[in-house]
Amino acid sequence: MFYLTLLISFFAAILLTPLVKKFAIKIGATDKPNYRKVHQNIMPRLGGLAIYISFLIGIFLISPDIKYYWPLVIGSFIIVLTGFIDDIKEISPKVKLSGQILAALIVVVWGDLNVEFINLPFGGGQLNFGMMSYPITMIWIIGITNAINLIDGLDGLAAGVSTIALLSIAGMAVVMGNPYVMMIALIVAAASIGFLFYNFHPAKIFMGDTGALFLGYIIGVLSLLGFKGVTVLSLIIPIIILGVPISDTFFAIVRRLVNKQPLSAPDKSHLHHCLLRTGFSHRQTVLLIYAMSAIFGLTAFIFSQSTVWGSVIILTTLVIVIEVIVEKIGLVREDYKPLIKFFKGLKPVNAKDKY
Repeated sequence: MFYLTLLISFFAAILLTPLVKKFAIKIGATDKPNYRKVHQNIMPRLGGLAIYISFLIGIFLISPDIKYYWPLVIGSFIIVLTGFIDDIKEISPKVKLSGQILAALIVVVWGDLNVEFINLPFGGGQLNFGMMSYPITMIWIIGITNAINLIDGLDGLAAGVSTIALLSIAGMAVVMGNPYVMMIALIVAAASIGFLFYNFHPAKIFMGDTGALFLGYIIGVLSLLGFKGVTVLSLIIPIIILGVPISDTFFAIVRRLVNKQPLSAPDKSHLHHCLLRTGFSHRQTVLLIYAMSAIFGLTAFIFSQSTVWGSVIILTTLVIVIEVIVEKIGLVREDYKPLIKFFKGLKPVNAKDKY
């Protein structure tokens, strides 16, 4: 029955997307080109609506009586409604954030989804968050929601990266014995793949904030459902899985601080912009970021099976590799290369250069 549900969600997205496209054009929910955007033509958005409806169909078929069913449905409806309104007429960041806070609050309070504690490594005991568990959980959900939204800058990018992240979460859920998270993740992934038929370059429709916020919200919630109440190192697993959007968001913040710009200031220096500037084509850039996402997912699995010290070595190596890539492509600033300069300073001096 579950495999049939995946097929239904997949084909529902394929059938619904053209209808959503017509609807978006009819109500004027279109994306116009500007200096920050890569596309050159007016494009219909709201494509995320097809993903969301396909998700509802799938989740209704498998789990209308599960504990998290209604909090997830209502919370996702609020986040989709927020994106829907923003796609029709751009709303202020404060209003958009209010919708995200409300959607997060639904699953955190009603669904009782909160990270209450983590077990510290090396026999360090347990760290209880107390009342801070609620804001910490909400910050995670809202942060991931916006991280997916920020990478939605090229045809098929957000949908593909989200799909890879969802497949990684589903795989880890199998390992950790959480069938519910696995099923939900695969249903959303199936719907996203169906939508990609129309969204991969050259795209016929964009998912808009309706889709980007929904996918980010679901990924944020599922990553907590699968990994809450565990050790510090295990809690790092969803961070690794979401390495691409989290890194892009983190360095966007660093970039704005370094350049003394407001954190909300838009720019054209995200990961996909930097890769395009290095000479990669639109399609090559998307596929390259897909590959990065897949590597992060594989690393998360290896990380989960490692010893404590093995995990520390993997994490250290990963951080160094990310920093080198960031400096190579100029994700923060062209002249921001502290680690590369440090490595160059460690090179042995040639005897001929002394004289």
